[in-house]
Amino acid sequence: MASCDRKTPEEYGKVTNSPVYYHNAVDKLTDVIIHDIFSPPVASRIYSYATLAGYEAMVPADERFQSMEGQFRDFSGVPRPADGEEYCFPLASLKAFMIIARNQTFTVDKYDEFEKGFMADFKEAGVPSDVLSRSIEYGEAVGNHVLEYAKGDNYPQTRGLRYTVKNEPGLWVPTPPQYGDAMEPYWMTIRPFVLDSSRQFTPPTPPLYSLDKSSPFWIELMEVYNISKTKTEEQESMAWFWDDNAFVMNVQGHVMFANKKMTPGGHWLAIAKTALKNQKESLMESVEAYFVVSTALHEAFICSWEEKYRSEKIRPETVINSEFDPDWAPYLQTPPFPEYASGHSTISAASAEVLTGLLGDNYAFVDSTEYPYGHGVKSFPSFRQAATECSYSRMNGGIHYRSGCEEGQAAGIRIGQYVLEKTKTRK
Repeated sequence: MASCDRKTPEEYGKVTNSPVYYHNAVDKLTDVIIHDIFSPPVASRIYSYATLAGYEAMVPADERFQSMEGQFRDFSGVPRPADGEEYCFPLASLKAFMIIARNQTFTVDKYDEFEKGFMADFKEAGVPSDVLSRSIEYGEAVGNHVLEYAKGDNYPQTRGLRYTVKNEPGLWVPTPPQYGDAMEPYWMTIRPFVLDSSRQFTPPTPPLYSLDKSSPFWIELMEVYNISKTKTEEQESMAWFWDDNAFVMNVQGHVMFANKKMTPGGHWLAIAKTALKNQKESLMESVEAYFVVSTALHEAFICSWEEKYRSEKIRPETVINSEFDPDWAPYLQTPPFPEYASGHSTISAASAEVLTGLLGDNYAFVDSTEYPYGHGVKSFPSFRQAATECSYSRMNGGIHYRSGCEEGQAAGIRIGQYVLEKTKTRK
């Protein structure tokens, strides 16, 4: 009688194969990343390992897809499911994802209700108890394997390393209001997944620092200053929409308080979710898309941070305050790291290229990602157009020069295309 009551994979798969649970897992990870105030580069690392684990645990469910073994640097020995045994791979994928999420973030109790919820749903859907146990065990094995892989990426070795401010003309110094230490000055030493090195997509040398009123540097500086004085409502809206500053310090008199918001990587994964849901993509395609976008984010941050701490370019705010307008402040708060090239421009272009490769060009969508944070809603005719707007938003916000925006975007396009070429998810 027990065997007669046992549901088949096709029967319980009507529930378990829904991509909604995986969408919600990514959302939950984003919520915790925001709560725990991870910096954008560190957030990209968390997303990349979580989505790698989720992807690897789903690969055996679909013969069209293949592992990243032998594709990602130093990645091998991924656990395999036992031959002839029944698995619920969607559950294994969620479990592998959550193993990384719980290990790489702090406020892990925020995952409890989510995990209890999907476990209850899968049991109610009729996943047999032995399949539940076997799938959880397999997901844990994959997740733990990815955790071991993550230990070798040089991240632990960079904790606590500081940047020495040089106080030389044209070089970056901390900016108000918090005058924070340089963010992740050794991020370029993190192990890439598919890049040959952090210098593979180095942008051209930026305009040399000069106070000569006819120099390219000064012309770009004055462009930023003039935009701040004449910017339209649309330019202001664009800057605010793409702010994505994970930790904004507010100063009111003698009181300082911080606002927490989504990182740039979280924003683009949310854009991916919007498109995947609109397209009604399957669970496997959704897991693939999150993984490839996260890979692009990971590689783009490594490249971008390499250039930032190589050129160490001074921010517009510092020059304007010291040379001719001590009371000037940018519309957006200047983040605590060098200017060139724009990190947001780089990672956005890389993400847009990946999404275009996966879902097609001229894919129109409505982005309400940060509506809960007061940043409004915008419509875009394509992923690439969204990335272009994001890039110029940094100049409209007063925190980047034109060259930083444009060269960051150019580098990001090349990085995204390279990730698509080297990350072969399909056989």
